Amino acid sequence: MELTHINEQGRARMVDVSEKQETIREAVACGNVYMKKETLERIKEGTIKKGDVLSVAQVAGIMAAKKTSDIIPMCHPIMLSGCDISFNLNFEENKIEIISTVKCTGQTGVEMEALTAVTAAGLTIYDMCKAIDKEMIISEVMLLKKSGGKTGLFERK
Repeated sequence: MELTHINEQGRARMVDVSEKQETIREAVACGNVYMKKETLERIKEGTIKKGDVLSVAQVAGIMAAKKTSDIIPMCHPIMLSGCDISFNLNFEENKIEIISTVKCTGQTGVEMEALTAVTAAGLTIYDMCKAIDKEMIISEVMLLKKSGGKTGLFERK
């Protein structure tokens, strides 16, 4: 099996995508932030001292998606055409479900951007609520779907 991110000297390299077709590419990722019931209630009520947790987390996720290539070494800088983040407050499991959808027209996919968006949004929720709940858990970050490119459609079962 050929490793695409390794050069002839056995060192890391960024893959050359110049010969790839430009296609519409989309990726959807998700993750969860588990917390105390009281923390989730305060987020819903808007009584966290640092402000509107979900609005700030949404902006952080979008900003992170745009900067993915600055923090993941082998990612290509990508001109995103869209990025959206949604949140579901799940009171049965005391968690916030985060879903990011990222889209571009380009030569490489946006899976890492979608995953980075979810992670940054989760970290922002933690940061804004850590004064009242240091036991929060950010977990289950995963790719749900990706489309476009040579490999086509992937959907998690």
